[in-house]
Amino acid sequence: MTNGKQRLTRPRTGRMIAGVCAGLADFFGLDVSLVRILYVLATVFTVFSGVIIYIILLIIIPEEPNRLYQND
Repeated sequence: MTNGKQRLTRPRTGRMIAGVCAGLADFFGLDVSLVRILYVLATVFTVFSGVIIYIILLIIIPEEPNRLYQND
C-alpha cells in the first residue's frame, strides 16, 4: 500500500481549506472526493467533533516542502 519513504503531508496544491483531507487521500491512495465526503458524514453524525479532529490534524500534519526554493 505505501512504501517506507512516503510521508503524511498537507499538499500545497489541490486543497480546499488546509489540505488535511487531500493529504490523507494522497497518503492512503484514495480519491480526495471520497475522503471529503466521508469526513463530512463523520462530522455530521458525531455532533461536529470532526471539526476538532480536523484542527488537531491541521496542527500535527506538516505542510509539504516548497519545491521552488529547495537547495540541492
